[in-house]
Amino acid sequence: MVASQAIRPPNPGRTKMKIHQLIKEWKAHAAAPITAREYAIHLPEHTAARILALAELFPARTETQIITELLDAALDDLEASFPYAQGSNVIAEDDHEDPIYEDAGLTPHFHALTRKYLQQLKTERKSTAGT
Repeated sequence: MVASQAIRPPNPGRTKMKIHQLIKEWKAHAAAPITAREYAIHLPEHTAARILALAELFPARTETQIITELLDAALDDLEASFPYAQGSNVIAEDDHEDPIYEDAGLTPHFHALTRKYLQQLKTERKSTAGT
């Protein structure tokens, strides 16, 4: 099975999707733009059977779309689980004028790397489209 997915840029305004929201999403929206790069994976039989069952339950979604959207939701959950690590720079004050410190944990580094690779993937897609 092959799954391709465009990495979404960090977007504070974007609502993170939970696994249980996928059914509504599958019924309502089209898939995001995909990369020129493909990822071939071999799934455990039980996992593959579950993907096939979902594809039968939701025939408007392809197996690739289901895998991609499940992976996207899992990445959103993983990102949300990154612990906050207080940095040394004050970036704002709360309602009580207490300092709010920058996050020096994994989240800002993950966002920066995501932006870096998103730009790389967009460049790859554009160069592939021109051939």
